[in-house]
Amino acid sequence: MERKYPLEGLKVVDFTWVLAGPSLTRMLADHGAEVIKIERPAGDISRDAIPFRNNVRGKNLSGYYNNINRSKYGVVINLADPRGKELAIGLIKRADLLVENFTVGVMERLGFGYEAVKKLKPDIIYVSCAPCGQTGPYKDYVTFGPNLQALAGSTHLMSFPDHEPAGFGWSYSDYAGTWPGQLALMAALHYRKKTGEGQYIDVSQFEGNCMLHGTAFLDYFINNRAAQPTGNRLSHRAAGPHGAYRCKGDDRWCVISVFSENEWQAFCKAAGKPEWIQDKRFSTLEARTKNMNELDGLIEEWTINHTPKEVMEIMQGAGVAAGMVQNSKDLVETDPNMKEYHFFKEMDHPEIGRVAYENVPFKLMDTPGEARWPAPTLGQDNEYVFGEILDLSKEEIQKLEEDGVITPDLEAGLTIAGVKVSSEDLDEMTKMEKE
Repeated sequence: MERKYPLEGLKVVDFTWVLAGPSLTRMLADHGAEVIKIERPAGDISRDAIPFRNNVRGKNLSGYYNNINRSKYGVVINLADPRGKELAIGLIKRADLLVENFTVGVMERLGFGYEAVKKLKPDIIYVSCAPCGQTGPYKDYVTFGPNLQALAGSTHLMSFPDHEPAGFGWSYSDYAGTWPGQLALMAALHYRKKTGEGQYIDVSQFEGNCMLHGTAFLDYFINNRAAQPTGNRLSHRAAGPHGAYRCKGDDRWCVISVFSENEWQAFCKAAGKPEWIQDKRFSTLEARTKNMNELDGLIEEWTINHTPKEVMEIMQGAGVAAGMVQNSKDLVETDPNMKEYHFFKEMDHPEIGRVAYENVPFKLMDTPGEARWPAPTLGQDNEYVFGEILDLSKEEIQKLEEDGVITPDLEAGLTIAGVKVSSEDLDEMTKMEKE
């Protein structure tokens, strides 16, 4: 029986790059939308981002690029050439959605701002995922994820008291800022179905990142108190102990949370420390909170002799909340829930070979999405898109290739915001995002 996808028939022109926009269109593609990713001859800059299999660099070999752009069709168009613009216009005229995540003004300069596109396709749903939205004093900022996380205050909060800011280990702002855009575009599609009218959707990655702060804003509104970093502890002191504790092994940890006196007694007995129950330093939540540093040190003297999984299982068996801090190897090789959920799917890439990709994080009962095929090599689908979809002849396509309008440039250097960037610079930038 042929598999059905919920977004079959939906046509998307994808002008996105790096992570924020491509993560949005990836979810559409995984659920059956026809997503045509338009790249310049040098390709999306994320094609130059680590990791590379066996550290062999190539435009089609980036694990970063390939994971974010699977299930899509890929074409090369030189939009500086009028013939290239005509190709893009042809794709836009048949599209339901256009998605882009450039800095404000870039699409207008290319001739594909919303007002121009609306004239080509009046009912288009146009999604812009600019770093700081389309209006306000920050709208012209050129940023990467870590910059937005700092601007939004996340870098400040993700650290320990009296320590320098740490921030996230990955660009959460790219996801936090653009995944709400998926809900917005689904609402816009529903509205268009009822009215026949398209919409312009302005998504701000900055504000999306601020949305993660929860009660930090509420605390300021009510108490005029700016939230401060609390490390692994709860700012409202509802639990003690509450932290991440070093375990046996290289950089291995387990988190433990004790919320009630019954849990505290169960914790002490499970850890083989029943004498702590009567110890005046720890006999109440207030006392444990006051002496938390001392208690954490004693707990770690016990956890360091056990693996994270052992600590987790001992604590959970006693009814105490605990979870091992997993790394990517744990998630891929041993996590039973990931296996049961089929979160990773192996696919054959023409140059990388057989590798695992993240699958979709939710499942529709009758029409579940999935990673459908590997990301396109640079210009991989030129012949199909320009020939079968736009109905160009083989001679016309060949002429466009000869003139460099749709020709991939596999040797091109990398430029970010007009500045030439070496491969070593990009490696360092990507490393900084992960650390």
